[in-house]
Amino acid sequence: MTQSLLFAGCLVLAGLLGTACVNISAGSGRFVEREEKRFTVEGKPDVRLRTGDGSIQIRTWDRPDVLVVIEKHAMSKQAADAIVVASSQDANHISLEVKPPVDQVFGWFLGGFGSANLVVSIPSASDVTAVTGDGSIQLDGVRGVVSLRSGDGSIQVRDVSGSIEARSGDGSIRLEDISGAADANTGDGSIGVAGVLSKVRARSGDGSIGIRAKAGSKTDGDWEIVSGDGGVRVDLPERFDAELDARTGDGGVQIDGITLSNVTSSGSRNRAAGRLGDGGRALRVRTGDGAIVVRQVSGQ
Repeated sequence: MTQSLLFAGCLVLAGLLGTACVNISAGSGRFVEREEKRFTVEGKPDVRLRTGDGSIQIRTWDRPDVLVVIEKHAMSKQAADAIVVASSQDANHISLEVKPPVDQVFGWFLGGFGSANLVVSIPSASDVTAVTGDGSIQLDGVRGVVSLRSGDGSIQVRDVSGSIEARSGDGSIRLEDISGAADANTGDGSIGVAGVLSKVRARSGDGSIGIRAKAGSKTDGDWEIVSGDGGVRVDLPERFDAELDARTGDGGVQIDGITLSNVTSSGSRNRAAGRLGDGGRALRVRTGDGAIVVRQVSGQ
């Protein structure tokens, strides 16, 4: 059967089942199958996504729909068919999960279990939970509560307003243009967070951390920035109120362009503690083995 006939068959099947198969190819010794699932919502959707071994890309559009394109990669059509996609909708609550083959021996004889990538289009005002066992996650332009988890992949986020939680077992995390609370945690990777921040929690088991708080950032809650083995840099705006406590086990603490009051760490190379501005909630910075730089950046 030619590829065009396969595609035509997908469109017929889409009309019967409500699932659009966008494309099928078998080039380069790999079988690729794409299908779509579309959900119409009223109001703010709550979208939950999970795939065992694949990437997740989430973007926004101006339609009152949630569109998920599932791209299966396998060694054969039989192996792709063994990858199960389970989805459900209850009002504005949408759930989609890619499940591995039930019979692993069956999958083995077909030439491998394969993987499934997700490309998701959602309204900008959405709550999102996305989980992948072994893949990267990208998200852009969401206004809501966001939770992202990858067992072994990088996480990249841009332009989120609300709150963002990002977890990776072994990958870097980049959160850019954040407005609100940010919580980033990786077992073995670097972390970068930038935006108008109200609360920050950043932890890396073995990587550097960079925080860039723009004008308007504040300590609505305690900030905690911790690296087990990496340097830490915290850039603060001209007006910022907090109680600073920065400590390193094997490295120096540098305070640049900031005047501390109520200093409690005089003479210590490895610690700086005192009041920033009018004080308030805690700004705790820790690293086991690396330098800490806390500096004021004008005009950011």
